[in-house]
Amino acid sequence: MAMELKVDGHKVFAATGGKDFDPQLPVILFVHGASMNRTVWSAQARYFAHHGHAVLAVDLPGHGNSEGPLLPNIEAMADWLIAVLDAAGVEKAALAGHSMGSLPVIEAAARHPERVERIVLLGTAVPMPVTDALLDNARANNHAAFDMVTVWGHAKSSQIGGNKAPGMWVTGGGLRLLERGGDGVLYNDMKACNDYTTGLEAAAKVQCPATVIMGTGDMMTPPRGAKALLAALPDVKTITLQGSGHMMMAERPNETLDALIAALK
Repeated sequence: MAMELKVDGHKVFAATGGKDFDPQLPVILFVHGASMNRTVWSAQARYFAHHGHAVLAVDLPGHGNSEGPLLPNIEAMADWLIAVLDAAGVEKAALAGHSMGSLPVIEAAARHPERVERIVLLGTAVPMPVTDALLDNARANNHAAFDMVTVWGHAKSSQIGGNKAPGMWVTGGGLRLLERGGDGVLYNDMKACNDYTTGLEAAAKVQCPATVIMGTGDMMTPPRGAKALLAALPDVKTITLQGSGHMMMAERPNETLDALIAALK
């Protein structure tokens, strides 16, 4: 089940976890990573929607089924998230963001503390630099950029099969998801991550509780990359997923859900 909203005159598409959206319930806004879309949250959104929450798993502008234009920086994405809450009639929400999506969550909590009751940051690092090789290939729309994210984004154990969901090809599914993003989307998002230099200052202004969920096998945002962020956030706890890479919702869906339940209860 899904709903359409209007933000700045453009259509915004959001999954609601299989239930009608009720803004009177505790609301969770899920934010996807670079060149991805709402579908990365399918299992997690469905659980919370059927356990007392209202869920908005959004497609960022120019991603999935949401209209463009692409938002060029993290600050614009943060303000857009608050505009989504306005459009949905939501006064206050918990925000959960993965990878790139974690950065506008931090920024939104810093800029709009009265609208954010807690945040969950999955596969995050601040700052979040992107290698020149990845940026250059993404700028040129070379398929090599998708290949890099796929290889670096999954733990080695996830690249040899054996997923708990029968028939699921984790790396293949991840690659197809990136490809569906279209030309220019991965570059836009990666550049936004690379250019975001005020994340630690924003983190220090966050007034609500925060949880950082990390994977021990994450090669894109390894746990050591979150040390500065953990030091900056005033009220933070961590949850570590053993053996998980960066794409934890696909690699360790049950463990990721358990971590979100612990973070949002």
